[in-house]
Amino acid sequence: MIIERCAIIGVGLIGGSLGLALGERQLAGHICGVDVNRDNLAMALAAGAIHQAAALPEAVSEADLVILAAPVGVTGALLKEIKQYIKAGAIVTDVGSTKEEVMGQAGELIGDCFVGGHPMTGSETVGFSGADPYLFENAFYLLTPTPENDTGALDTVRRLVRAIGAVLMEMSPREHDLVTAAISHLPHFMAVSLVNAVAGMPVGDKAMALAAGGFRDTTRIAAGSPTMWRDIFLSNREQVLKTLNYMRIAMDELETALRRRDAEKMMHILSGAGTVRKKLPLRPKGYLPYIYEIVVTVPDRPGIIAGLAGMLGEADINIVEIEILRAREGYGGTIMVGFATVEEQELAMELFQDKGIKCRRKG
Repeated sequence: MIIERCAIIGVGLIGGSLGLALGERQLAGHICGVDVNRDNLAMALAAGAIHQAAALPEAVSEADLVILAAPVGVTGALLKEIKQYIKAGAIVTDVGSTKEEVMGQAGELIGDCFVGGHPMTGSETVGFSGADPYLFENAFYLLTPTPENDTGALDTVRRLVRAIGAVLMEMSPREHDLVTAAISHLPHFMAVSLVNAVAGMPVGDKAMALAAGGFRDTTRIAAGSPTMWRDIFLSNREQVLKTLNYMRIAMDELETALRRRDAEKMMHILSGAGTVRKKLPLRPKGYLPYIYEIVVTVPDRPGIIAGLAGMLGEADINIVEIEILRAREGYGGTIMVGFATVEEQELAMELFQDKGIKCRRKG
């Protein structure tokens, strides 16, 4: 056990998952939950993510660790509210996706016991219903310490991050905000702009009706919570605007080449982007840089996926990713199965082929 008493303010996806992870690994003796959503609290209690639901003053005043897991837009107000209840020596941390503004507020209101944090993970499901005790497993968890940080508080949060299975990374609040603006906030900004641009065209209705994989994949994140993203953009305004300048430079370069019909320049830009993109880790979290995939063609039969997984399990071959690529009811479909090593990929290929199952390497 690392913490005797913990208070989690906001037991939705991230806060609820933290509660489950802390409880399952016995890292906290008592976990108290606070949430304006009664359903979240009820589900968190039933699942054992928290031991008690309480009002904020009661939860905070007894806590050795306070985790702010509410939307970033209300973090400032929460810091002001909890200031009067925090006991001496208590540690406060957050999970918000912007840091510089929050760290400034926390420094004034809470002092050196505040440790800025940001787990780089999530789910398509919002609220506690999407909570998972293994959500942080092999996911990057960013901490943004400052020279003023209490070393004991910082070390405790570091221990907790590692203990829940996350990969710890540290950077300054400003660097964090520029990095997240580039890889998270700018893509959302562009996805929203793309949806609105196409929808506003004279052929917008037809275009949307015909929108296929490329458009859907590029704009999927535009369906995120508008309230949450409004707050993120406003909180990280300076760095988002900075990344937009870089985006404009890149778009202008490609546009100029197109206007001039400069095929050689366009080829250079397109191939350069492709080379960089191929170097990205295939997994959305963790250090595993490559997945060795095979595509399996299977009939439409109940239990077929469980059967494939069972075969691999009996052969001691571990699956790191599985995905249904295509399916047609009554006929069958294709399933992608991914492995951590090329050796496991080869063994799986041999196993399936010996069983008469059609399969091929992907990519």
